[in-house]
Amino acid sequence: MQRLFATLLFVMIALRAAVAQDDVVWVQIEAQPTLAEAEARARVYAADLPDVNGFSLGGGWYGIMLGPYARTDAEQVLRVYRAEGSIPRDSFIAFTRNFGQQFWPIGANALNRPAATAPAAPQPDTDTAAAPPLPEPEIQPADETPREARASEALLSREEREALQVALKWAGFYDAAIDGAFGRGTRNSMAAWQEANGFEPTGVLTTMQRAGLLRQYNAVLDGLGLQTVRDEVAGIEIALPTEAVEFEKYEYPFAHYTATGDLPASVLLISQQGDQDTLFGLYDIMQTLEIVPQDGPRNREDNRFFLIGEGPDFVSHTEARLEGGEIKGFTLIWPAGDEERRTRLLGEMQKSFARLDGTLNPAQISEDQSIDLVSGLEIRKPKLSRSGFYIDRQGTVVTASEAVQDCSAITLEDGTEADILLDDPVLGVAVLLPRGGVAPLGIATFQKATPRLQSEVAVAGYSYGGVLSAPSVTFGTLADLRGLQGEETLKRLAMTTLPGDAGGPVVDAGGAVLGMLLPRSGDAAGRALPPEVSFARHGSAILEALTRLGIEARTTDTVGRIDPETLTTEAGNFTTLVNCWE
Repeated sequence: MQRLFATLLFVMIALRAAVAQDDVVWVQIEAQPTLAEAEARARVYAADLPDVNGFSLGGGWYGIMLGPYARTDAEQVLRVYRAEGSIPRDSFIAFTRNFGQQFWPIGANALNRPAATAPAAPQPDTDTAAAPPLPEPEIQPADETPREARASEALLSREEREALQVALKWAGFYDAAIDGAFGRGTRNSMAAWQEANGFEPTGVLTTMQRAGLLRQYNAVLDGLGLQTVRDEVAGIEIALPTEAVEFEKYEYPFAHYTATGDLPASVLLISQQGDQDTLFGLYDIMQTLEIVPQDGPRNREDNRFFLIGEGPDFVSHTEARLEGGEIKGFTLIWPAGDEERRTRLLGEMQKSFARLDGTLNPAQISEDQSIDLVSGLEIRKPKLSRSGFYIDRQGTVVTASEAVQDCSAITLEDGTEADILLDDPVLGVAVLLPRGGVAPLGIATFQKATPRLQSEVAVAGYSYGGVLSAPSVTFGTLADLRGLQGEETLKRLAMTTLPGDAGGPVVDAGGAVLGMLLPRSGDAAGRALPPEVSFARHGSAILEALTRLGIEARTTDTVGRIDPETLTTEAGNFTTLVNCWE
């Protein structure tokens, strides 16, 4: 009985309006990131509760509310419905000023609902167990008769008819072809939409209902300020979310439109003169940028390409086309998890894209230049860069074990991905096999003869990671044939090396490989070593590991000598960069 009286109380409260706008409040019970999810949840609540309304909240969210109520009534609704379990425990009081366009019920405008006089409270009959039945919900009146609706429908263009089918499909009522033909399937979907939205299910949408359906479909773009932007400098016209991004700068070949608020979105307009080689070069360069994550589909054709990068925080879509010696396109960068709004916005941008006269000037380059930037965009950098060396014509690479730890991908200097054949952290050695065809300029030859103490040695490596386009060579001497603790698989070197050199080949004066440079670390007791002390894994230990893999490497027992310039060239030819990516 107590629950029954509470229900009657809320029916009365639902009819009350606030005396002034500042007194009107709502009970927010849910928020959903997509319009479709919010409408589905609103239907569920509306089946059990009165006064269910839905409003856009901005930022891609849609709220489900109960109300409007006076503040004291809203607090009572919140308290009792929570106790009954009818609404979530985290429901709260919300205010009208935070709401955008109403999406539920269709065609309603609760924000401008006129004030109503509160009815007198009913006096419950303590001798009666039943309460008066609640009135059945009224079907919303149509603005046109079925005949008038058919007449107005006949005036629609093919594109307008297709747009209605697209909206019905998006709403989940239509699953056939988008052909603009209103057959039995389209009529049934229209009737289903009408019934779900409180209209008489005639199967023919009136002018008001068509507008309501399209308003629902387009509500996902509310708050983005979608407007056509004509960028005369870039020579591009396109629809952009002007409430989310604004023009920042030109930096050839991009026009940068960056985020204006909390939504981490941005747009690049691509505009440059060029040919197919330029297009292909742009395709390759884009994939080195942080804004294009490595995961995601991509395709390059003779005169166009597209790139989709899918990261944990954002998704980027890039497309460009070569026409008449001009390459034009755009990149949309949008937060991950907002897929419905992203795809809808992307469709509007693609549909509106138009080429104007002219392209960006190559002289438009920012003064804020950096080796880590391309046209103002940050280059994607690996987690770790080390060196390695080729030991056969298949491109098999020996490198440091440190270079392959916790990598989502491993690439060589030309971007070729490689798989791990061996990772021996105790030995400190890893062996890689490139996935694609690799043609090394040179192949390492291991020295089997025992070198003389204090003889000249050198290490080839990418001392500064990928900053330099070729390896450098550091010269020193062989200080000992063993490690500090007498380890026979180590050689101690008197040379100063950098972290990027680790994994590179240590060669004798004739260019034969004596071993592999190990990463710098302290000794066994944890003591820091002088900067001029380095260690190399003995070549014989590496050969044994290769033999276990069934790989035969070149060897020699001839101790030769070549001039430093020739040694630098030959050692550099079989040295490669190894990048570890997160």
